[in-house]
Amino acid sequence: MSAVQREAKTALPAIAMTAVSMVLTLAVVVLWLGPVMPWPVALVVGLGIDGGWLATLAYERRLAAQGDHNRAVTAVGWSFGALATGVLVAHALSVEHDAGAWLAVAWLPIAAKALWLVHSLWERTALTSNALALIQGIQQEARDEAAVARARLRAEASTEETRLTAVTAAGARVARVQAKTAQTLSAAWSMLESTRKGEETGRALTSVTTPVTPGVTPGVTPRWELPVWGPTEPVPALETAAPLLSDEVLDALVEEIRTSEEPSLSYREMSARFRAAGHAASEVRLRAAWKRVAAGEVAV
Repeated sequence: MSAVQREAKTALPAIAMTAVSMVLTLAVVVLWLGPVMPWPVALVVGLGIDGGWLATLAYERRLAAQGDHNRAVTAVGWSFGALATGVLVAHALSVEHDAGAWLAVAWLPIAAKALWLVHSLWERTALTSNALALIQGIQQEARDEAAVARARLRAEASTEETRLTAVTAAGARVARVQAKTAQTLSAAWSMLESTRKGEETGRALTSVTTPVTPGVTPGVTPRWELPVWGPTEPVPALETAAPLLSDEVLDALVEEIRTSEEPSLSYREMSARFRAAGHAASEVRLRAAWKRVAAGEVAV
């Protein structure tokens, strides 16, 4: 549709109302003035009112097409519209029958003038097809970007929610495992400690096994000693191979180390000092020497 066709389409209501107003004005003038003057004269008067209205309207449209405006022409156009309305109102008041019907159509000239005013305002704000297409493209692009941004935000929020849920669940599982492990270790340590310190347990183990360190402390019944959990001291590596000790020399060294402090050292302490001094002996021979020394087989 061309610009002229669009303009004509938008001006159709104003054109139609103007034509109806002119026909009514001409008919009323002829009917009103016909009894008092020849009808050709009355026709000329009616055509004069309609002609003046059309002339001023055409001049206004020409100025509007040029982007101009003249207040004097506008005032004359409204004057012709008011005159036509006044003629219709006067005729309606002068007739004895159907006065209401004539008053109902008396506002048409003013309404036609108002429609032309609205049409001129529309023309001043009308845009070409290219501009309208460009505006629609910009609006559509903005809507597309907004939709993509909303979708991205929703996806990021969903991903973050899933990640936080997974992290929270994993943390809860780790906490439960740690609590369960700590409880199990606590129970195990408590049982081990009670077993190690229990007199009845020591006696029971001693009764079914060979005493580990008999006669270490006089007057004390040998008892089974459970291993004690704790830090250990590393044994320094020997730079050269130590000579093999005989049983007599090994017993003498064990006795010397055991009685180096008061009270006598335990087997564990003696063994650590024995090896720290650089002596070499297997665990079996060293323990056998300890048993012989503790049993008094070697003279002190």
